Order: sequence, then C-alpha cells, then structure tokens
Amino acid sequence: MTPTLTFLGAAGTVTGSCTLIEFAGRRVLVDCGMFQGPKSLKELNYRPFPFVPAEIDAVLLTHAHIDHSGLIPKLFKEGFKGPVYATEGTRDLLAYMLPDSGYIQETEVERLNSRRDRHGEEPLEPIYRRIDAEQSLRIVTPIGFGDWIPVIPGVKARYWPAGHILGAASIEIDFTTGSRSVSALFSGDIGTTDHALHRRPEGPKGIDYVVSESTYGDRVRGPVTAEMRRRALLEDVKTALSRGGVLVIPVFAVERTQELLYDLGLLMHRGDLPMTPIFLDSPLATHATEVFSKHLRELGDAAAHPHPFDGPQVHFVETVEQSEKLASLTGGAIIMAASGMCDAGRIRHHLLNHLWRPQSTVLIVGYQAPGTLGRLLLDGAQAVRIMGHEVLVRAAIREIDIYSAHADQSELIDWVKERLPVRRAVILTHGEATASTTLAERLAEALPSGLPVLVPALGNRLALDPAAAPMLEAGTPPISAPDLARQDWHNLRSRFLLDLSEALRRAPDDRDRARLLADLQERLPARR
Repeated sequence: MTPTLTFLGAAGTVTGSCTLIEFAGRRVLVDCGMFQGPKSLKELNYRPFPFVPAEIDAVLLTHAHIDHSGLIPKLFKEGFKGPVYATEGTRDLLAYMLPDSGYIQETEVERLNSRRDRHGEEPLEPIYRRIDAEQSLRIVTPIGFGDWIPVIPGVKARYWPAGHILGAASIEIDFTTGSRSVSALFSGDIGTTDHALHRRPEGPKGIDYVVSESTYGDRVRGPVTAEMRRRALLEDVKTALSRGGVLVIPVFAVERTQELLYDLGLLMHRGDLPMTPIFLDSPLATHATEVFSKHLRELGDAAAHPHPFDGPQVHFVETVEQSEKLASLTGGAIIMAASGMCDAGRIRHHLLNHLWRPQSTVLIVGYQAPGTLGRLLLDGAQAVRIMGHEVLVRAAIREIDIYSAHADQSELIDWVKERLPVRRAVILTHGEATASTTLAERLAEALPSGLPVLVPALGNRLALDPAAAPMLEAGTPPISAPDLARQDWHNLRSRFLLDLSEALRRAPDDRDRARLLADLQERLPARR
C-alpha cells in the first residue's frame, strides 16, 4: 500500500492550503484552508469539495490562519465528524477565528444579496454561518508538540514548532505497512529565525519526503533582528505622524497585531516615539490578543513583560458605534484594523475615510495577494473602488516587508537543509509560481545532487513510493494556472470604471462626454 498526496490548495498560490492523503483505503487532510485573493479564486470556496467530507477520517491542522483552517466549518457542515488535531494555541485561536469567519461571510453575503436583489439576480448562500463554525469547534482535539499520535491504522503523526504564529506547527507523518515505512514532513508556514513572539522553527532529520512552503521563495531580506524591525517601524511612524494625519495600518488579527502592539509599546515607553493613541479596531484581534496573553510563557522575548500588548495608549475598539466614531480622527493617532489584505472587515471603512487625505499614511506590513485591495495600493493605484465608492489615493502608501511571519528564501533553504538527509524528494507548495520555481532552482544548487525538487500544480498527485522515482501526476485543476496569480475580470472592471470616471471628468464639455459614452455603447454586444 503506497500513500498518495493530492494537492488541492496552496499550489501555484499561497492560499487554500489543503493536501489529501490516501492510504490503505482511508483519507486524511493536512489543512483545510480558504482561498483568498481575486474573486475568481475565492469562488472556489463555494464549490463542492473534490472529495466526500464524510469519508475523511481526520484533519491534521498546521495552524489557525484562515487560509489553512477556514473551510473546516464547511467540512463539518457537509458531514465530516473529526477529529481535527491541532496544538493548544491553535485550538484557542480557532475558538475566535472560525466564528468570526462565519460572521464575515454572513454579513458579506447579506450585502451582496441586497445588490443582487436590485439587479434581479438569485441570492447567494454563505459558505457557512457563524453557528456552523461554533459547532465545528467541538471536533478540534488539542495535542502537544513532540507527542506521537495515532491518526488512522498504520499512520501516526507528531507536531514540531514552526515558529510562524502562536501554536503553528510542522507535521511529521509516518506511514507503516508491515515492515515497510515511509515518512513525510509538512512544513506548514515556516517563521523567521529572529522574532519577538516565537522560538526558532524546529523539525526532524532523515525524512523521505519534505513538503515545504515557498511563500517568499523568490525574496531575500537578509539578516533581520527584532530590533531592526522596530527601527524600521520607528522611522515610518515618525514620518507618518509628522505629516499631521492619521496612520492607518491594515493588520492580520493574529501575530502581526500583537507584534506591532508590542513594538509600538516598547518604542513609546523608551521615548523613541511620543505617546500616541493606538486604536485597535478589530474584535477578532482583541480576542486573539487575549489568547496570546494566556500563552505568554510561549512567546519568546515578550514573555519577560507582564503586559506586553496593552497600556494607557492602547484602545480596544469593540462595537460598530465605537468604530464609526474613529471617522472624526484627522491626525495624531494610529488606527490598526483588519483585514490584513484590506479586502474585508473594518479596515475598508478607514481606508474610505483616509485614502483621499494627502496628510494620511497607510502602512502595509504583510503579504498582499494578487487582486486584493492591499496589492492594488502597493502597486501604485491612483484610485480604487471600496464598497462601491470610487476613492482617489492621495495618502502616502508605505510598506515594511520585514515584519513578515514567513521565512525568506535563505531561511527556507536553511530549514530544508536542516532536514537532511532527505531521502526521496522536496516538494514546494504555498507559493505563487515565480516564488516556488525560483526557490526550486536555489534548492537544486544547495541540496545534494540528484535530490528531486518538485513544484506541484493544483490537482497534481504524488505517490510516496520508495521503489519508484518521485513523479507528479496531473489531475483536474479547479482553476487555470494563469488565473491564480493575476488580477481577474472583477479587478479589470473596477479599473475600467475608475478610468472611465476620470475620462468623463476630464472631458472638455458634455458633448464630448456623451460622444465617449456612445462610442463605448456601440462596442457592447446587443441585448437579447
């Protein structure tokens, strides 16, 4: 009996992490994450699973980020009964993150259905609701690092610290049939080597197959210390405050929020920054901060501080009414709000309020997937559409990329080399095509000659057969590879509408405006 892997997500893209393991007639998932990014990619979340949920025996979850865990409630809703194995830190974060995901989907679909109803379109159903997410939490089974657990007959697993976020793990899996065994190690998301809130990534040596993430496989940041991150943050915050406006920081609720609160607090208490009010406008981030405080002893440097994430300058914004009052702020404040890629949550309201203000600053501190509002801002968009509104971008757009919780190319290479000897193959997932292929080229130079480095596409299968050369088998991809990492037609429509509005505004008179619209009308297909 040969184990097989089918890559159902995070192949050619960094989201939707999900690998199906089949062995001896049983099925196990490593992660069950949500696709994020362009609308055509997010649409995959609404489609049926490419397997029968009730036939899945277990889920091995690497960590709590929604692109790794976000479809577990859907899996549960459609017949999966568990267990979902996760570390205690991951379990505690999921208790807030999954219900929040369900709530966001309910509210987003409600807003979309209001628009669809006006256009005579059929209403949409959310992928799952908050109640589905809350019910799915009962199948999450906490485990400790380093403990072997039986998963299904002939398969056992143990978790290693991945150094990414609280509770994040790499997962070692052993498949045994009689006297024959095969091992595989799934990296999950690997963290950087010098971080204030976690320890270095760890893992076993002598694995047959290593499945590694490659998010920043094409980027070398160079050595970065925690203090270097604080200095970079210090300069951007000082510059933003000197402009007289509000500093808006889109944040991921887990890890990035807590590290920024920790570093901003240190800079202010050291006197490097003036005491400036910080408004954390994210109930999820507030709850996640409570979880981090509960697990304080696991958090590296921050463990030395009794209250690393709060202080008189920090204001936790809970209600919608409190959030709306922040619109009156025009300067001398920092607003941190989710989501980190600017595509959902309260951050969109703050961007709507501040992007057009020349004195404001938007500071991007995390990965921005193609097609997201955050990526459009980083790419220099002069105008964007937010919740149906056209907004000129007059604010300063800044980026600090050294706060990433993902290892860069050199750190990923070091992590893989520390797993040597790798006996059969290295497989690269969780990266855009350029990142994965670039890392594959660098690994081919750094690893022993003849060790295959494979880059699967969505739907590819791999048999973990020690008697045969590792070879990817093509499957049926749910979306074409070029569509994974580019702006889709929704982005192009928004860009066109913005350009059209600008062209109409600049036209010398109404006659020219009417002529432009008539020319465009002629190019449209006739209605039937």
